[in-house]
Amino acid sequence: MIGKEKKLAIYMEGNLDSIYAKMGYGVMRYSENPIVCVIDSDYSGKKVNEVIDQPFEIPIVASVGKAIEMGAEVMVLGLAPTGGKLPDTWVNDVEKALTLGMSLVNGLHDLLGERFAHLLNTDKPEQVIWDVRKPLTDYAIARARASALTNKRVLMVGTDMAVGKMTAGLEVYKWIREQGISSDFLATGQIGITVTGKGIPLDAIKVDQACGAVEHLVLEAQDKDIVFIEGQGSLLHPGSTATLPLMRGSCPTHLILCHRGEMSTLRDVTDIKIPPFNEVIKLNEAVAHACGSFPKAKTVGIAVNTSKLNESEALQVIEKIEKETGLPVTDVVRFGAEKIGRALL
Repeated sequence: MIGKEKKLAIYMEGNLDSIYAKMGYGVMRYSENPIVCVIDSDYSGKKVNEVIDQPFEIPIVASVGKAIEMGAEVMVLGLAPTGGKLPDTWVNDVEKALTLGMSLVNGLHDLLGERFAHLLNTDKPEQVIWDVRKPLTDYAIARARASALTNKRVLMVGTDMAVGKMTAGLEVYKWIREQGISSDFLATGQIGITVTGKGIPLDAIKVDQACGAVEHLVLEAQDKDIVFIEGQGSLLHPGSTATLPLMRGSCPTHLILCHRGEMSTLRDVTDIKIPPFNEVIKLNEAVAHACGSFPKAKTVGIAVNTSKLNESEALQVIEKIEKETGLPVTDVVRFGAEKIGRALL
C-alpha cells in the first residue's frame, strides 16, 4: 500500500505510446496520488497529451534521477509487457530508484519484493516494494454466499479482453457515488488495485480458490447498496477463464457489457467474430444464471470504448447498438456515465 499523499513517477520507458501502456494510463486517469512526471526518454521535455491522445498534462522526463529532482517518492511500473516479466532493460532503473530511496509499485506477474528487498533503506520504514499481483491470503472454496445478499451487484463483462471494463466500471461507480448512494468498486486486476488501494489480483490466484476470492471480496462490501465488480477477460475469448469465477463468486444481479467500438472480431484472434450483441447478452446472462442455480442477472447497459473513433463515428456506433439492443449505450468517458448509471437506480 502507498499513502495517498505520496508523489508518483510513472515508469513508461520506451512505451508511452505502445499497447503495453494500459497500467500507466489507468494510474494517470484514476490515481488519487499526485503524479509529478512520466519517465520516458523518447519524449523527454514534452507532456503526455502532446504525445498520445490522452488528456493528461503530465511532464515527461528522461530519467529516474530527474523524477526524484521533481519530488517523486514512488515509481510505478506503468507497463505490462507480454508475459508480465520484468525486462532486463528495466533492471538498472528499478535498482537506481530503490537505491535513491523511492518506493516501487509493481503490477507485473514477476514479484520483485524478495528480489530487490536488499536495496530498501532499513532506516526508512515507509519505503516499500508493493507487488500488486501478490495475493494476500488463501481463500476458501466459494459457496454462493453472495446470492443471499440483498444489494445490487454489478459485474462488468466484455466482448473481448482489454475493452475498458475497469474504466467503465469506475466511471459508472463514480456517477452512482455522486448521487449519494452507498457504493463500492471491487478491483480484481493490477490497475484497479493500484488506484483504489484494495482488491484481489484474480489472475494470480489458484484456480480452485478464484471463486472464493471473489466471494470474499463481495461479502466484505455487503453493507453497500450497489457494488461494482471489475471484470476480466471475456466468455468469447479462447484464452480467457476469468469471467466464470467472477460470476460464481459475485452472483451478480446486474451486468454492464463493454465493447470496443471499432472492433468486429477479437483483437488478438481476428478469425473469431464478435456475435450480435443480443446473443452476447443472452450468453452472459445464461451463464450467470446457470439454469436458475444463481440469481438472474440483467444487462442494464452497454459501455462502448470509442477512443479509436472520431465523435461522429462514435455517435453512429452508439446509435446503431442502441437500436439493435434497446439498451442504454454510451461511451462513459467521452459522454458521461449518467445514461447507464440511471438504469441502476
